[in-house]
Amino acid sequence: MEITAGGLLEVRITPADVGKRVSVRRVEAGLGGSPEFTDTVGVLTSWNEGVLLITKKNGESVRIAESALVAGKVVPPAPARRRGPAASFEELARVAARSWQPLESERLGEWTLRAAAGFTRRANSVLPLGEPGIPLDDALARVTSWYAERDLPAYVQAATGAVGTQELLIAELERRGWAAEVSAEVRIGALAPVGDVDAPAAEAVRLTRVPDEEWLARYGKVTDPDLARRMLVAGPSVWFASLAGGRAIGRCVVDGRWAGFAAVTVDPEHRREGLATAVMAALARKALEEGASAAWLQVETDNAGARGLYDGLGFATHHAYHHYRAAR
Repeated sequence: MEITAGGLLEVRITPADVGKRVSVRRVEAGLGGSPEFTDTVGVLTSWNEGVLLITKKNGESVRIAESALVAGKVVPPAPARRRGPAASFEELARVAARSWQPLESERLGEWTLRAAAGFTRRANSVLPLGEPGIPLDDALARVTSWYAERDLPAYVQAATGAVGTQELLIAELERRGWAAEVSAEVRIGALAPVGDVDAPAAEAVRLTRVPDEEWLARYGKVTDPDLARRMLVAGPSVWFASLAGGRAIGRCVVDGRWAGFAAVTVDPEHRREGLATAVMAALARKALEEGASAAWLQVETDNAGARGLYDGLGFATHHAYHHYRAAR
């Protein structure tokens, strides 16, 4: 917080700073009536009728009464990561989109409407990298109609927590009653350490270009195998990993310098045996052979086990993304 020469906290933000990253301190009455101070850092997404709305890195929206402010300032974007590959939000968003392609898509300005008969939210949601080219209410009406024509719920995938992410759009969606159903972290890291990890079982991992019945059975989200295969094999260079008996599986898409990991799944009876690490090591070695040097993956925020695995492999959070569903 800013401290003046006289030692006082100072509010140095105004409604003109909407859209900027800010740090604020507010005061509230605590137990016994004593004042309690709370600090919040995030993007100032609105300031109307005496109430500030700040969207934090994890997508949480915090409402703060202007009268409760005791300090506030604009702060620079989060510092660049000091380890692992450098990457912009837009680069990662486009790489991720190429790794999980829909069956059909349609452009709406700089938005992409995607559908794949309901197989995964990622392939059945709007990717809004820019402006839709028409007023937001008209764009959302078009989105809702487009998905209704396909008997699908309308989702918008929006991100928070990095330079260029979509906190302002999220605030507008929430204002219109759209609700976040699933949130995930996008993590990145160097690829070589994943391939170099000591995982003896990696030698037994089988790599193929098409998932077989055993792989699909372990994946466990398949109601239409033909549709699943069509979706899963789409991408610049796709590899599927599996251990005999369906003990563990994984998927990797190599796209230039990036290797994207997904669907890393282990039979519950074989967890804590290092099999997920082995699958990722085998896939990483193949991606290194194809010239990749950086790795990315997505992990849902409530998946503590997977987050621990990826922590150990050197992955760090780049940003978060959220699927917002239209109000019913």
